[in-house]
Amino acid sequence: MNETFWANNRLISRCGPFLLLEITDMATASGLPTEERFLCSICLDVFCKPVSTPCGHNFCSACLHKYWDSNVTCQCPFCNQVFSPRPELKVNSMMSELVDAFKVSIQVKATHPEPELPETTDVLCDICSEKNNKAVKSCLTCLVSFCDAHLEPHLRVTPLKSHTLLEPVKDLHDRMCETHSKTTELYCRTDQAFICVLCSKAEHKSHIVVPLEEEYEAVVAKKDETTTNIQQMKQSRAEKMAEIQNSAAACQIQVEQEKEASVRACEDLIRCIQSSQAKLVEAIDERYRATKQKAEDLITELRREVIELDSRSSRLEQLWRSDDHHLLLQTFPTLFSSFDFKDWADIGVHSDLSFKAPRDALTLLEQRVGQIMEELPEIQMKIMREHAVDLTFDPETAFDSLVISQDGKQVTEVEERQNLPKNPKRFEVYPEVLTTEGFSTGKFYYEVQVKGKTDWIVGVVKESIDRKTNTPLSDKNGCWIIMLKDGIYLHLQNQESKSH
Repeated sequence: MNETFWANNRLISRCGPFLLLEITDMATASGLPTEERFLCSICLDVFCKPVSTPCGHNFCSACLHKYWDSNVTCQCPFCNQVFSPRPELKVNSMMSELVDAFKVSIQVKATHPEPELPETTDVLCDICSEKNNKAVKSCLTCLVSFCDAHLEPHLRVTPLKSHTLLEPVKDLHDRMCETHSKTTELYCRTDQAFICVLCSKAEHKSHIVVPLEEEYEAVVAKKDETTTNIQQMKQSRAEKMAEIQNSAAACQIQVEQEKEASVRACEDLIRCIQSSQAKLVEAIDERYRATKQKAEDLITELRREVIELDSRSSRLEQLWRSDDHHLLLQTFPTLFSSFDFKDWADIGVHSDLSFKAPRDALTLLEQRVGQIMEELPEIQMKIMREHAVDLTFDPETAFDSLVISQDGKQVTEVEERQNLPKNPKRFEVYPEVLTTEGFSTGKFYYEVQVKGKTDWIVGVVKESIDRKTNTPLSDKNGCWIIMLKDGIYLHLQNQESKSH
């Protein structure tokens, strides 16, 4: 059975003797969406009358029947396992009950939505102690938000009138420079950071610094340009979506045409072979009939000569018994000279019934067709899947920031490292993990799924691999790896690579 290992947060990898996992960044733990368990992989909708194939995959009954009816071979749409004869499908009662329960839960959520949380986006007055009065202004100088009543001094008292007022803002302290505890009234275009006056005279002294108002006006001035760019990006993506949809539709048409043409070519070849078979059998029979007729003709002629020889032998016996010397001398020379006896030494029936040339041609045709079919990636994948194995992660080998799922098929890296017992099997330098299963000889195949990650390392390692030091990953150290780094796939064999 073909196994796919999920890693929602980082990289999952494979191994021959063991499975090696290399994680190059942190991630948060999350499970697969529950809905995915109830979606048909053909129609991508919730199961309707779910049925199970002999290989254990579930589909809508109508979807699977339609898929099988439209294909020459009867195979699983998910793992491509071929079934012969076509299996009888029955509704999976357990899955059907789970789907019904899932649909009910969706309906309950739709009709009884969870209560909305209280609105917390309003900025409240920092002075009001009893009532939750909304603020109407925030003062960057005082770092306080005021309601109408408490804002009045800022509008009346002369020293307060010089304070910078703006629309209510939460977390006014975020507007303060952490280094100098002053208001960030300036913007550094070089570092794209909010800074205060003292920052502009220190670490940002040689940078391009402008007042916030100036940078604001500069950004607002790009409003139309930005809006246009966004619209153009949306338009280009809409066009790309249409292009992809058209390509997918064209592919569907091409697939049907290819299937029809391929089936027709195979049928033509079958008819040609059947016709050639009939002609070949007829040719063999015809050659045998000709040989048989020749043998019968030769036997008839030989019998005639034998009869003639018997006749002459009788006459000769009569002459031997005669005392007429004159008759003997006159008749004896004519006994063998008057009949044309053949020399049978080189005459015979040659049984050359060999038709090796056409047989050799058919054998070459069979080999060539088989070779072409085996070169197809889909056929190669099917052949590899014949060696599929079931692997699980070994928690005893997992680095202490890796969490293995209960079924051993999923690994997640968490930010807080776990307090795990010491174990000679455990990796202690980088986030790596092996599988419980190991292999020494033979061919093995499995699939790994990585989601949302750009860097990963997958390796086949010896059981004796060093797990306690920063050992380079190389074949010399019992490790063969492939990796994705900076968008480039690499196969590192006979080379050394740092394990992180």
